[in-house]
Amino acid sequence: MPQSLESLLHRRGVSIEAVAEIVYMLQHPYNADLTLEDCVESVRAILAKREVQYVLYTGIALDELAEQGKLPQPLQSIMEADESLYGVDETMALGITNVYGMIGLTSFGYLDKVKPGIIKKLNEKGKHIHVFLDDLVSGLAAAASARIAHKDPKAHDYGDYQ
Repeated sequence: MPQSLESLLHRRGVSIEAVAEIVYMLQHPYNADLTLEDCVESVRAILAKREVQYVLYTGIALDELAEQGKLPQPLQSIMEADESLYGVDETMALGITNVYGMIGLTSFGYLDKVKPGIIKKLNEKGKHIHVFLDDLVSGLAAAASARIAHKDPKAHDYGDYQ
């Protein structure tokens, strides 16, 4: 039985609540009734999607292999340096953001630039390599935020636009 994704994230220093705080930051300006519990539920709903799970398992495994020095060159050096032109980490994260459409993509771009909360901590250089995880957490938060935006009852539904 594979390790639960939530426990794997926790082992890498990421709690569901920390991701939910970013979701709350993104969506609360547009939804005054939003609670942190709503955001936790949305993060868990995104994590329940198998394609999201596969992307997270893959990215975390690559980060861990890089920490152990087990990747072939030049990939090992690229990961250790977190080369800015690498881009594969962002490409994988886009698979998560697209679960709820364009708003997920724009939110991901914002989070990748600003790096709030746990994303900033993951992006800092230290003993751990989080080349993939910082972007994957950004993608997760962006998708969970987009999910909330899509469910907002105050959003306009134009029905049969003609």
